Amino acid sequence: MSEDWQRLSARMLAVHPVQEVVRLLPVLIGVLFIGRGGQGQIWSLVGLGLAIGAGLLRWFTTTYQITAEHVRVRRGLVSRKELSVPRDRIRTVDLTSRPLQRLLGLSRVVIGTGRGDWQGATGVTLDSLATADAARLREELLHRRTEQTEGLVDVLAELRPAWVRFGPFTLSGIAAIGVVVGSLANLFNEVRIDEDDFGTLQSLVGRIASTPVWVIVIVLLVLTVVLVSVLSVIAYVLAFWNFRLARGEGTLRVTRGLLTTRQTTIELRRLRGAEISEPLLLRAARGARCSAITTGLRGEHSGSVLLPPAPRAVAHRVAGDVLEDPAVATAELVQHGPRAHLRRHTRAFLFAAAVTGLCALLWWFADWPAWLWQVALALFPVGALLAEDRYRNLGHALIGGNLVFRQGSLVRRRQVLATEGVIGWVFHRSFFQRRAGLISLTATTAAGRQHYTGVDVPAAEAIALADAAEPGLLEPFLVRR
Repeated sequence: MSEDWQRLSARMLAVHPVQEVVRLLPVLIGVLFIGRGGQGQIWSLVGLGLAIGAGLLRWFTTTYQITAEHVRVRRGLVSRKELSVPRDRIRTVDLTSRPLQRLLGLSRVVIGTGRGDWQGATGVTLDSLATADAARLREELLHRRTEQTEGLVDVLAELRPAWVRFGPFTLSGIAAIGVVVGSLANLFNEVRIDEDDFGTLQSLVGRIASTPVWVIVIVLLVLTVVLVSVLSVIAYVLAFWNFRLARGEGTLRVTRGLLTTRQTTIELRRLRGAEISEPLLLRAARGARCSAITTGLRGEHSGSVLLPPAPRAVAHRVAGDVLEDPAVATAELVQHGPRAHLRRHTRAFLFAAAVTGLCALLWWFADWPAWLWQVALALFPVGALLAEDRYRNLGHALIGGNLVFRQGSLVRRRQVLATEGVIGWVFHRSFFQRRAGLISLTATTAAGRQHYTGVDVPAAEAIALADAAEPGLLEPFLVRR
């Protein structure tokens, strides 16, 4: 590409004003309703004109430059800002397109550096370029050429419509309910709706007040479950429709989204492992997710998705294909022994005893209801089941050149980390772990969360595991017998 300063696509003149109006829509609606004597309409029109003007100004004052060493972006009129990113720090180039942008053939380019603390940002954003230009720019910045990768793409996974059934088990609709309820509450507060002005509403409130509490609770629970399920399915479709994971020449490319499409590219040379996560509800439906453990996506975890909620077998296959070793996702792990088993049951029992005892004391001395401590007794069997599940999910292994940890119950995670990505070890022992002869072994790395821990590993096994994973790294600290 030319090293001259360039502007964003002129078609953005039809997008930026609309984006600014949508962003200020709540304020404009509030001004419209609050204003008196017709002034609300006038001020709303003024605000609308300012929003459109800001959108147009944003295009006229934004330019960018692509050189052999840097990507630079200039913005602003009164306060001029220039952001420069060295090309050797570029880790990802994502393309996203909202509905209006897709209609106009545009894509938003997000260039990620993987460092949230570098110049106060994770990279630069070009909003927006023509879709063809954006694709060419991505290939150039990632040192790939489209014509070289054509015909070399290996599709590892594509969304199947049947996977939508896992949407309700993600509970993503809860966030949507919170947003809707909050927006409606703010709107009613702004327009000052009085229930006395609406006979139907007043009558409905009266009927609800006369309904038995248990009926209201059951109805609300049913409605909540139905609403959360529907919204979760909608969120799943919007986020993951047209999902496709493909491996090209040295890269993994993820494409997803219905209304807003997103394309993420992960360089295989930066891949350090994968994580298979199974939240409790998703696990009950025999589903799982899969994400990449890779350098260069710090602060950009949404870009590490390798597979949306899908059948567990598919998640295992994708992790094995990406890491080129099927065993890392399915092999049996070494359990942590009877002391780790006893530790989980002891903690569950002590928690149940503390809650039940507190409720009993409040009933005895503060005249609290007796049913509180009676209900708390259920924590003993529930805690025992949870403790047993947590122990069964504990495990570790060294498979080929990969370190594998598994743990968790409410969210079970199987983390596979390449030993070449381990840069250090942390051995942690609490007072009770020392008495039980257990250690929490943490592998530190520059990828993903930067640390992955095997909890309550027998001390001798933890040391042997770390020494076998990185021979020689612990040699100065070991005493051979």
